[in-house]
Amino acid sequence: MNHLQVPLAAGVWFVGVPIGTARDITLRALDVLASANILVAEDTRSLRKLMEIHGVPLGGRRIEALHDHSKGGVIERLITRAQGGASVAYASEAGMPLIADPGFELARAARAADVAVTCAPGPSAVLTALVVAGLPTDAFHFAGFLPNATSARKKALEGLARIEATLVLYESPKRVGALMRDAAEVLGGDRQGAVCRELTKRFEETRRGTLAELSEFYENTAVKGEVVVLIDRQSEAPVNDLDITSALHSALKTMSTKDAAAFVADTLNVPKRQIYQRALDIARGSPED
Repeated sequence: MNHLQVPLAAGVWFVGVPIGTARDITLRALDVLASANILVAEDTRSLRKLMEIHGVPLGGRRIEALHDHSKGGVIERLITRAQGGASVAYASEAGMPLIADPGFELARAARAADVAVTCAPGPSAVLTALVVAGLPTDAFHFAGFLPNATSARKKALEGLARIEATLVLYESPKRVGALMRDAAEVLGGDRQGAVCRELTKRFEETRRGTLAELSEFYENTAVKGEVVVLIDRQSEAPVNDLDITSALHSALKTMSTKDAAAFVADTLNVPKRQIYQRALDIARGSPED
């Protein structure tokens, strides 16, 4: 296949690459890889293999490595080249650059140096997992990898507990069981969750259930491959009559009946009309209240 040798503007180009199936790459991404003056990758071997699969020639270019253990001089050199008119194309090992990826430091340095930043978008494990998991997609919160240590992981989960969105996490296959155990303990075993494994690949699998069910399964199951964990938002606990009455008694000490009813309705997220009638009964000294 022939790929367009297109003129690329000077700057840093971030290229989205497949998370599994090689054919998920976009034509524009291939054109950028074919045309950039400088190629950079989190994993040089995976990018070289991807280019070979799609017939994108190196043309005498070498692929420079940029990963968590790279020296700061690598980024400085790339920014200098971009300032001098070169087009620099960076690709993550898989998926979209900068998402739990060392390319973030390159992007930040480029912006600080007033170097143009452009993206040729592609697949994302986060979005792919949201599509197949069956959990709400109207709002989601990506938290990346949680800490490895149990105490730190639980503390991180506590911080995520009340976020009103589907939680999306990355995890090592070796720690999925521990994550699900801690999630069930901290967030509640009845919350719904999903574990997506090997997305877009031959052995793709999505397992759904409560956090308690998923914890039990993964505590006793060896897991291989790339994993994305999704956890449903916290369900609103039902408000009982005692809670409403207690809140109204407290509010009526300092507020008018109307204001107390509005305050309690907003605080407990219950219909104002229902609360107002209860507030009237309390203010009149109804025997039931």
